[in-house]
Amino acid sequence: MKRILLIALALLLAASSLFTSCKSCKKRDADKDQKQIPIDLVGEITDKIERAVYPIPSSAEIIKMLTELEVGYIIGVSNPVDNASNYITSKSQALNLGIYGADLSYATLYNMNQDVINYLDVIRELTNNLKMSKIYSKALYDDIKNSFDNRDRLVSILQEAFNETYSYLSDNNQQSLALLVVAGAWVEGMYITTHISESVYHVEGIVRVLLEQKESFELFLEIASQHDEDPVVSEILEILKPVEEVYKEVEEGSFTLRNVEDITAAVASVRDKLVS
Repeated sequence: MKRILLIALALLLAASSLFTSCKSCKKRDADKDQKQIPIDLVGEITDKIERAVYPIPSSAEIIKMLTELEVGYIIGVSNPVDNASNYITSKSQALNLGIYGADLSYATLYNMNQDVINYLDVIRELTNNLKMSKIYSKALYDDIKNSFDNRDRLVSILQEAFNETYSYLSDNNQQSLALLVVAGAWVEGMYITTHISESVYHVEGIVRVLLEQKESFELFLEIASQHDEDPVVSEILEILKPVEEVYKEVEEGSFTLRNVEDITAAVASVRDKLVS
């Protein structure tokens, strides 16, 4: 399966233990009863989201398109690393692992080395909190820093981390958290895409990409809804309602200026809730 979901699952999928250590045993037992997301469905959503919206290594259609269109790197559009200290629950850490994962990929594909280092630092901090430090070890950290001049190598490194992250979460029955990270990465990718220009509607190719995200978004909702008995999942589904409503208004194969304005506003509103 494609591994993209995953520094967007380490970055894309990190964990949730919304309970104190004294409740961890009870939670562990409850986790055993969670429904697992079938691997084939994970592969399906990974493939479709990868082809779609957020700027992740491998196909990374959006970032590739932005570079081809000579759309510059937008300083300040990503989630500031200083916000990381605000994420103290597993839920917020998982969501923002996804967000920072998309930001890391964005910076990586634009060769913004200092931003890459900054996001790696934040990601290591969050993954340490989520007991995933073995994946984001100093060796991986050094390997990435030593590969700044080799984009293909960087992509390969990140993909391996993605795979290990998903395997970790899956093996530890944390499927709901995997969904949170996916949601965070998707939203951040959409946010970056809709903020590359003040007149994004007139940027060639962007409207097509935004329209294509309808499919990946609906696929995410389909999979997440199978786990809506989990309060963490039901909450993110509720937060995503504004985006869902906009896509319901979109006619088949068409994305108007009004649609673009509405999706931009909806994504910004959702993203504000996730990063705050």
